Amino acid sequence: MSKKRAWFALACLVLGFGLMGADAALAQTHAAQSGVSAAPLMGDSGLKGIGAGIGAGLVLIGGGAGIGRIGGSAVEAMARQPEAAGTINTAMLITAAMIEGATLFGVVVCLLVR
Repeated sequence: MSKKRAWFALACLVLGFGLMGADAALAQTHAAQSGVSAAPLMGDSGLKGIGAGIGAGLVLIGGGAGIGRIGGSAVEAMARQPEAAGTINTAMLITAAMIEGATLFGVVVCLLVR
């Protein structure tokens, strides 16, 4: 990802979260002016749901990138030393399983916080 795209993505995230916070502030201001109790468009449960979804997505992206890197490195190592392919394959599977377990734990925690 280029720097320009990374800054654009960061700006979009900041703008999105800013708009969510502005929604709650505008609803409270409007309710105070009109004397009517009005709930914001997105309450605490909605923000928790968005946070859980973003957190779970980031965990899955990280786990996928880690397993992909392990697999690529293992195939490269097996191509360099074919006689050690069995040992490399075993180590790769154990490491990938550990990353997958941590990823599953992270997703479950993100979704349970909601």
